[in-house]
Amino acid sequence: MDSSWGLSPSPCWVRQGRAGWSLASLTVSLNSELNFIASRQAGRSSGPGRAAQQAARRCRLAFDSLLRKIQGLPAALPSLSLELTVLYNSLLFAVSESDGLVEGEAERINHGLIRVLEACGVSGQDLSTEELWQKVLQDVTTEELCAPLHRLGALQGAVWLAANCLGSVTGLFRLLSDTKDPLPSAHGGENELLALLKAWSVPVEGDTSPLVVQSTKDLKEILWTSAAFLQGLQGLEAGNLPTALSLLQAATSGFCSKRVLAQIYTSIGCCTQQMGKPQTALQHLKRALQVDFQCLSALSQAALVYRQLGETDAELEALALLYKALETPAQETVSIDPCFLIRTELLVHTPALASLFSRSHPSEVKYLLAQRCLQAGRVAEAVEHYLDLLALLQEGPQHQVPLHGRSALPRIPEVFLEAASALEQLGRHQDAIAVCEEIISRTDDLIPETLRIELDSSAGGEAPGRAGSPSPGIPPQQRESLRCIVWRAAAYLHQGWAWTRLGESKEAITRFTRCLNVLLRVQLVSAASIHSSEEMAEALPEAKVLQKIRLLALLGRGSQFQELGRDKEALMNFQHSLQVCPGDPAATSHLLRTLWKLNRRQEAAALWQKLHADAAPADGQQEAPGRCVRCLVAAAITRPRHELQSCQVEALPIVPGVMSKAGEPPTRRISC
Repeated sequence: MDSSWGLSPSPCWVRQGRAGWSLASLTVSLNSELNFIASRQAGRSSGPGRAAQQAARRCRLAFDSLLRKIQGLPAALPSLSLELTVLYNSLLFAVSESDGLVEGEAERINHGLIRVLEACGVSGQDLSTEELWQKVLQDVTTEELCAPLHRLGALQGAVWLAANCLGSVTGLFRLLSDTKDPLPSAHGGENELLALLKAWSVPVEGDTSPLVVQSTKDLKEILWTSAAFLQGLQGLEAGNLPTALSLLQAATSGFCSKRVLAQIYTSIGCCTQQMGKPQTALQHLKRALQVDFQCLSALSQAALVYRQLGETDAELEALALLYKALETPAQETVSIDPCFLIRTELLVHTPALASLFSRSHPSEVKYLLAQRCLQAGRVAEAVEHYLDLLALLQEGPQHQVPLHGRSALPRIPEVFLEAASALEQLGRHQDAIAVCEEIISRTDDLIPETLRIELDSSAGGEAPGRAGSPSPGIPPQQRESLRCIVWRAAAYLHQGWAWTRLGESKEAITRFTRCLNVLLRVQLVSAASIHSSEEMAEALPEAKVLQKIRLLALLGRGSQFQELGRDKEALMNFQHSLQVCPGDPAATSHLLRTLWKLNRRQEAAALWQKLHADAAPADGQQEAPGRCVRCLVAAAITRPRHELQSCQVEALPIVPGVMSKAGEPPTRRISC
């Protein structure tokens, strides 16, 4: 049979005057034309996607033309079966062409129901859709209309299911099943819908019935699978894990494509992981990949489960496979029978589905590989991944990820800072300096000479802190400038320590001084009586980051002054560091040693006594006073966002995909 959907009018159509059309001849002609079109659709081959879409459009236009001809005459019982069938087929092709269900289809169903009531001499105006269905199914008892009405009812159920109107779907199938009382359900009372769908008996259609492009029986199976999948996802969102698991497991036995079946198994894996069953979760995720190897969300979830189990090798392998799959162009695969115009993919829409199966970006996966390698102590591998990522980000916007709360990739300058940390750990100090220089050069034009921030200002939007509490109202432009200052100062700080490890004390002092000069551009002012650094940090979370960077820069510069024998200048830096962070163990330790070295023994003894009195931590969390500053700063640069970058996460909030305002991109962004 010809693979195209030929839609030229059949020979039975002859142009006549409107008065010459009898209802009987019109019915015969339309029935013949309907059979002709539907048979051509049923015999088509599954060609390329574009050709299939064009063919579906031609079919829809043909059925729409037929429907207009029928509805151009008054509604009559003898032609209602044909009219409802044409309406059903037209709606199916409209859904296929738009790749989804829209409100216009529900209105066309309403119009069809009103015409049914008009043919029976009953008014259906001013009735809601639910009331229309109740009136039609109770008042229309003609046997010939039973099958067309049930068929249209199944389509109405699909429309409501796609809109998550489960109550309306349940009420409709009570009417179609002629069930007044709620049915018992194997999955609990709230899942009555599955029991109603299973109990619904599809009317048998005779051999002379007009052809349909998708049978009611197939649509029933798809509705059952979609209802189980949808309610399972809703249970997963609500945290009702046992019910969600039961419904999702039921959905695996339903009627769906391989793509949807893989999504169901992935959802089961996510559910069992949350239930504390990681091994069971891995089994279902592997099953999802066996069903559809292009279900990359299953691979992503498997990496999370391996991380939960502490299996670093398996986690990194899963992430590497995910990155390779994302980099490989997707192959065109047809796992959906082209005859099924209504499919589960079109009916299930929930936030959980969108979140769980959102496609990862290659840059995000590469970042996770780099970060996890660094955390696992695989510094050489981490450096290679970071350098690959930096190269990707510099290729252009196609490798940059839109800022949103779910992204694993932080802001680009933060990635550069983490890469510099990894390079320093590997001993590639010159490379670390070069990476930091990229941040410095890109932020040069983005930082004002003076950034004056009023802490009690109510202008601008509020940005949520890490715990969700709002920060003081700072205009987005000022907030972005503040972040640029933080990134630039952090880059100078990393360069200072890199030069320190290279034994270049003068270069290190220069970088630490530049770091401090950048921080001096920020002026935090308030009409209220905010004076101490703790109060400042509480009023503005970013102030905590500035405080930490200033402390590390002062300690670094002081230690390098000591290396050069300039103890008095070192003493001034250590004293200043204690003013920035009173009671800091590293600053106190260095100040104590410097005082002793300068023969200021009484001051050193007094400081030691105070330090000894305060050195008994109740919670075991305080660091020992003698811990060297190099160890302190090593903690800042050896782990992503631990001291410097971690305090950014806690305070800025500079989290992956940071926003100047919730749900809003930053005013200016560095394209490093």
